[in-house]
Amino acid sequence: MDFLTGKTEKKTLDISEILLGDYEGEEVRINGAIHKIRDMGDMAFIVLRKREGLVQTVYEEGLTNISIKDLHEEDTVEVSGVVAKEERAPQGFEIRLREVKVLSQPTEAMPIAVNKWKLNTSLEAKLDYRPLTLRNVRERAKFRIQEGIVRGFRDFLQQKGFTEIHSPKIGARGAEGGANLFRLEYFHKHAVLAQSPQFYKQMMVGVFDRVFEAAPVFRAEKHNTKRHLNEYTSLDFEMGYIDSFQDIMEMETGFLQYTMKLLEKDYEKELQLLGVTLPKTDRIPQVRFDEAKKLVAEKYDHVIRNPYDLEPEEEVLIGRYFKEEMDADFVFVTHYPSKKRPFYAMDDPDDATFTLSFDLLFHGLEITTGGQRIHDYQMLTDKLAERGMTDEGMEQYMMIFKHGMPPHGGLGIGLERLTMKLLGEDNVRETTLFPRDINRLEP
Repeated sequence: MDFLTGKTEKKTLDISEILLGDYEGEEVRINGAIHKIRDMGDMAFIVLRKREGLVQTVYEEGLTNISIKDLHEEDTVEVSGVVAKEERAPQGFEIRLREVKVLSQPTEAMPIAVNKWKLNTSLEAKLDYRPLTLRNVRERAKFRIQEGIVRGFRDFLQQKGFTEIHSPKIGARGAEGGANLFRLEYFHKHAVLAQSPQFYKQMMVGVFDRVFEAAPVFRAEKHNTKRHLNEYTSLDFEMGYIDSFQDIMEMETGFLQYTMKLLEKDYEKELQLLGVTLPKTDRIPQVRFDEAKKLVAEKYDHVIRNPYDLEPEEEVLIGRYFKEEMDADFVFVTHYPSKKRPFYAMDDPDDATFTLSFDLLFHGLEITTGGQRIHDYQMLTDKLAERGMTDEGMEQYMMIFKHGMPPHGGLGIGLERLTMKLLGEDNVRETTLFPRDINRLEP
């Protein structure tokens, strides 16, 4: 009888193993997809694509067990050959082929050339062929960096005593209110897709004190802009026993600092490939909402049209102002008007027309919304009454406040927006694996 031990002896090597080992002049075995073939006649360069990058192999007529005519781009292969130093090759070495084993071959020609340095095509074409265009090394590098952001979020918060949770995405009602809900039938009952894990985050603060989640949220907004999606990934955390909403902004600043160092250390190749300069996170300025509006109105001769919210143009101007005045890439805008914040937002005790809440702008785009929550049951019921709301459908949520909750607050970060601004893209779909918007439900 055979038993599994969780230890598989590998026959093939990864790029990193070859780079770390002393393999020059040694025969190695490696696998991958044929990214490009440059046929020179008696010899050819066959570039393999692996998860870690590209590997150059050298085919020589008569020395390799297969004809070059039997190999095609996007074949998946397992090859063996001798490692030789070659500074001009992608990894600083090449493999001089002896054997090539074809694992699979495409049945159709690629509809788009993914082995080019840049995909010279429209965004719509990129998305139509997304399972293929992501094979382009620059396209997939975006999502390696996005992985690093999520990894930084998870690692940093776990170091700070947070517990990861997984809240349901089908519920009886939305957490944010409004009409932007995807409604569905749920076994003859009405249900909605979650706009936010807000209620569950707060419930779990009463259990673990500090919690976080990285998961999809859904907004049924009929936007068709470069900054909106109908499904996106939200990086959420909620923390209890805070002294003020400043604690939440400090925690996010710490996350950004940690993550930028992680990207610099472990994602250097991807950053260089995409020409990314990481933003400054050592000191992030903060400014009150009303003050921010005045500053940009005066400096840029901007007319304030909406006193209760920031228009996209104002976000851009605020980002520009703090970049010009303080060389800041990020800025916290605090004390948003109560009228534009959810009922659970804590009002400023010094002026109840404003809340102890904030947005974080990154190069002129809102990537985070957060703040302190109301933790007192009577204060929460009074706020509901002021807004003409009832707690119908929120009985389980209200239950936690009846039985005691600490001062707490939290935030939600739009992962795709953060990635977009970090990479200098101008459309959030560029940094979304498979976007969902008002026009796209596939692939």
